Amino acid sequence: MLIPLSVRGFLARLLFGLPAAVQRKLAGEPIRVDGQQLATEVQLLLKFADHRDETNVEHSRRRMRAMAQLVAGPRIEPVAIRELSIASQAGPIRARLYRPHGPAGPSPLLVYFHGGGWVQGDLETHDNVCRFLAVNAATAVLAVDYRLAPEQPFPAGLNDALAAYRYAAEHAEELGVDPAAIAVGGDSAGGNLAVVVSRLAAADERPPAFLLMICPGTDAVEISESRRLFADGFLLTEERIQWFLDRYLPDRGDRGDPRASPLYEPDLHRLPPTYLVTAGFDPLRDEGERLGERIAAAGVPVVLRRFEDLCHGFGNAIGIGRRGREAMHEIAGALRVGLVLARAHRPAQPPTSPEPPVGASRAEPVSGR
Repeated sequence: MLIPLSVRGFLARLLFGLPAAVQRKLAGEPIRVDGQQLATEVQLLLKFADHRDETNVEHSRRRMRAMAQLVAGPRIEPVAIRELSIASQAGPIRARLYRPHGPAGPSPLLVYFHGGGWVQGDLETHDNVCRFLAVNAATAVLAVDYRLAPEQPFPAGLNDALAAYRYAAEHAEELGVDPAAIAVGGDSAGGNLAVVVSRLAAADERPPAFLLMICPGTDAVEISESRRLFADGFLLTEERIQWFLDRYLPDRGDRGDPRASPLYEPDLHRLPPTYLVTAGFDPLRDEGERLGERIAAAGVPVVLRRFEDLCHGFGNAIGIGRRGREAMHEIAGALRVGLVLARAHRPAQPPTSPEPPVGASRAEPVSGR
């Protein structure tokens, strides 16, 4: 018998609301790998999770939507919502602007790209994540519904992400946001898009002020040690990673392109200040941390934060348990501080020249300087 989603959600919240000692008894012996111990509630989730890797694209998307609804928790309020359609060369891009209640006036903005392996995920799967970040980071959030593979493989989703960022930068006043405090961010595949968008937009008149990456995929070529250690049993499997890559990057010649594998980007020095998050039991852990180390070596201010006891996708599970929500509070705090500093260190505006008196001539600019 199929248990209704509302009932499953209630049972999940009941299970994860139990005392820690009871959760430990239900979860079994602690899981320790690579000097780390998995959080008890995450171990409990893994024990009761459906570990099948769905290979039908539409079924996979429906399953992610159902799982997101199950673990996201009650809708976070108060948040004002505005649906947007962003024009691009490939057609309109659906987006959603979240604004927390607060003081009037231009606010910071996070342009957010959802995870899902470039194949699944949408505005609904990450709705509560965006609400959480808007409220707890005191910032507006623009969520982007970029095109997905396999219908639209690389670089279609990336082109949409870049177009959405440039739209936000060019229409900051219309959106009610501060053009000096626009960040880009995302989780998993969205973290990959965020760093590539940051690099491509670095030469723009309005480059991003801050970069947030949560468990990003950064290397579509090499298999890291963490991908071997956590290849199975921790929600995101090696088989699943390959399934995503085969759909997003069907031409294997594209996999070393820095726009697909930002770890191979030779020049990272123009990235904005960065907060990069990894999870200890995530197959993508090592490639994410290698990118963080390369960004730091390029002279960019970067905080590399590993949540040792969590696994991939913890950011979506803010409605059950405590650890994922605690980590997301820390992430929201880092984003808030990063955007406050961006506003405090905005480039000084040149003084405005007074209007000359009536009848006086205006000085013409001298060319060649």
